[in-house]
Amino acid sequence: MEFQLIERIREATAQSREDVHLGIGDDAAVLAVPAGQELAMAIDTLVEGVHFPHGTAPADVGWKALAVNLSDLAAMGASPAWAMLALTLPQPDEAFVEGFAQGFAELARPHRLALVGGDTTRGPLAVSVAIHGFVPTGQALVRGGARAGDAVLVTGTLGDGAAGLRLLQRRDPGLADDPRATYLLERLNRPTPRLAAGMALRGRASACIDVSDGLLADLGHLCAASGVGAEIDVQHLPRSPALLALFDENASIELALSGGDDYELCFTVPAAQVAAVQADLARLGCGATRIGRIVEGRDIAVRDGERPLAPARTGWDHFPA
Repeated sequence: MEFQLIERIREATAQSREDVHLGIGDDAAVLAVPAGQELAMAIDTLVEGVHFPHGTAPADVGWKALAVNLSDLAAMGASPAWAMLALTLPQPDEAFVEGFAQGFAELARPHRLALVGGDTTRGPLAVSVAIHGFVPTGQALVRGGARAGDAVLVTGTLGDGAAGLRLLQRRDPGLADDPRATYLLERLNRPTPRLAAGMALRGRASACIDVSDGLLADLGHLCAASGVGAEIDVQHLPRSPALLALFDENASIELALSGGDDYELCFTVPAAQVAAVQADLARLGCGATRIGRIVEGRDIAVRDGERPLAPARTGWDHFPA
């Protein structure tokens, strides 16, 4: 049965690439890195009940398992090439595997991403994807380059994924046919990795990170790597009409600052380049909003206009103290 499941995944995700010399079916894949490119690699694990709710559609699990990894490549300015998949199932569920593979392939195909190997095993439902991409030598985006005076920007809108999860937790049947709730749930289950934006930021962003655990938490990682602080104004946080319609102002700010599951890019650029970068990302369809600036020090200060704020939390932590 294990090999039947693997074959179903292989058939659904088949993608031809000249740099895949040997893919699924052997003890290891044999792959070629093009000249003038560096290999960017990332891995993420999604666990049922932690990273996606119980009962999430298999196709959505497949999409999200790949999307969160593609988002890591986007934050490095890399273009995707290959992935490896480790799938842990409570039982050999062919229907789940077919749906999972469909969702995974739906996101993989537009990026010409080839699944080149992996493993299946029995246990609580969990998915690990290791992803590989290319970035021109010396052009990878990193967290450690922000400098005082740089502007802080984010792509897209913040708080939507966390808002979708909160709606699920409410179990409000009245929201079933509400297009605003549908939008937020789609943002939770099928986030859009900002790959084109990441590649457009090569040579322009001084630092970059993807927002997975919450804006404040991830901006904190960027600042720590750069040895700087930041100032953020919540009045500038980009929030979707759906989020603002279904949540009050305080809740929408909390979700945008610390909700997580956004998979947008948070990046810094010299102030003189903000307008040009915003124009380029607008043409790519995701846009970019200036939300603050990098300052001397180590702290992140949050304010509402002139009024300082003290958020109750910064974001998700797998191992809270």
